[in-house]
Formats: sequence, C-alpha cells, structure tokens
Amino acid sequence: MKTSKIAVIEGDITQQQVEAVVNAANSSLLGGGGVDGAIHRAAGSGLLEECQGLKGCQTGDAKITKGYNLPANWVIHTVGPVWKDGTHHEDELLASCYRRSLELAEEYNIRSIAFPAISTGVYGFPAERAARIAVKTVQEFLASHPAIEQVIFVCFSSHSYNCHRAAVEEIIVSRSKP
Repeated sequence: MKTSKIAVIEGDITQQQVEAVVNAANSSLLGGGGVDGAIHRAAGSGLLEECQGLKGCQTGDAKITKGYNLPANWVIHTVGPVWKDGTHHEDELLASCYRRSLELAEEYNIRSIAFPAISTGVYGFPAERAARIAVKTVQEFLASHPAIEQVIFVCFSSHSYNCHRAAVEEIIVSRSKP
C-alpha cells in the first residue's frame, strides 16, 4: 500500500534501499533481539563500535549512526516504550520515537526513511494501537516538514502489515477522499 509519501510493505528492514533505517533499539544501543539484532548483524561490527560511544538513549528519544554494511547510509536508533497497561505514557513515548527519528532525518537531510513496528515485538505494545500512533505521527510530521519525501513502514509479519495498512487507510486515505 502506498500514498504519495507513505508506503507499507512486508519485508526485511535491513534490505531497504533508503537513506536511513530506524532501529527499534534497547536503551543501551548495543544490540539485542528482533529488529535491533538484525540491524546490528547486517551492519557489522562498526555499528556496535559507534553505538558504544553514544552512551545509550532514553525511551522516546533517538540517536543516529552511520549505516556501515547496510544499503542505508544511516541508522536512526530509537527506544520505544515497554507496554505496561496504557496508563504509563506509552502512547506519547511511542509517538515521540517516530517524531524524534523524523527530526533527526530532517537534520541530516535524509529524504527517505524506513521504520519497523517500534515496540510491538518483545516490548508488547498492541500492534493495532501502535500502527495508528505511527501513521498519525508520521502524517502530522510530513504535513509541516516537506523535505522528507518517502517513509516506508517495513513490517516483519503479515499481522503487522495488515495493522499498518488499515491505519493508513483509516487515517490518511479515507480522510483525503472528498
């Protein structure tokens, strides 16, 4: 599914031909499982070495490194919230991950960026809720920051893909119809 600037695909984020990929990192930024582990493995040891110098990252914030062996020139690392019950600012922190990542992209003149489904794996954020937050936050950012030309939501599973596709349909496509 694709709108003028936003696409949703099912695939491997480490293979995306974009200027930056977003890493759903843990606060140490030193690698882990899921997307984080896949990005670190694909990028190679240079990524870990650079991340060691960043001294971690707070939940809801983002930091940037080179892409090393990835097709992308940059990796934007963001730390999503661990889902508790929805009453511990999880929604706001997740939205902040997308916003801070896009702010860094803009600062580094990055025109194309790929996001995973942040916090929906081992962090347990409900996939449908996360997809709506992701799409709404990205759409709002792009409306006032036209320099970013393409955002791709790269979903590892068909369930995540369907959640993101439904969110794009609900938030962007249906609202743009006369």
